[in-house]
Amino acid sequence: MSVKKMFWIDPYRSELSAKITSVEGNIITLDRTIVYAFSGGQASDSGTINGYQIIEARKTGKEVLYTIEPNHNLQPDCEVELKIDWNKRYKIMKLHFAAEIILELVYQNFNHPKKIGANITEEKARLDFEWKGNISEAFPILEEKARVIIRSNYDIISDFSDEENEERYWEIEGFAKVPCGGTHIKKTGEIGDILLKRGKRLGSNKERIEIYLQS
Repeated sequence: MSVKKMFWIDPYRSELSAKITSVEGNIITLDRTIVYAFSGGQASDSGTINGYQIIEARKTGKEVLYTIEPNHNLQPDCEVELKIDWNKRYKIMKLHFAAEIILELVYQNFNHPKKIGANITEEKARLDFEWKGNISEAFPILEEKARVIIRSNYDIISDFSDEENEERYWEIEGFAKVPCGGTHIKKTGEIGDILLKRGKRLGSNKERIEIYLQS
């Protein structure tokens, strides 16, 4: 089974009608969805299905399993209304793409260090690298170049590279084309000002960049 992932088609949509395809206790599946499930370091959306709180959204293959509140009355083939916390989604989308820009700038300007971790929530994004020295010494270059990209308000293309296998990418013409299955904003200017901080030490030759929105 495969749910139609409307969060790729229109990541700005916050409400959607869908049909339940299966119910096993508190776990349900849908024929289509706008509720993103944790993947690639991007946090799951928060939301409801017919008013029932989504406790967990879990991706398994091409399917998404939603665990909802107990004592629900949902049945297969029921039409339901999905709603997501739009403020959370939009913050995640902006932080996600801020992290994509910083990651690509690190690769392009610092000899492509190995990325060893990443996570995006509504509070901040983080990127972890194998890195000798203090990574904050790179911040002036990263912040200057990111500011130019953000304020230039470039178009962000998001599409399938392989639709059958649900492989996607984002692209800014002249900057980068990167495989990514997250939800993306349409223009770099939506990000606004960002702040970089050096995260906690991860061990020898391991460094963390934390990214925050300032607007």
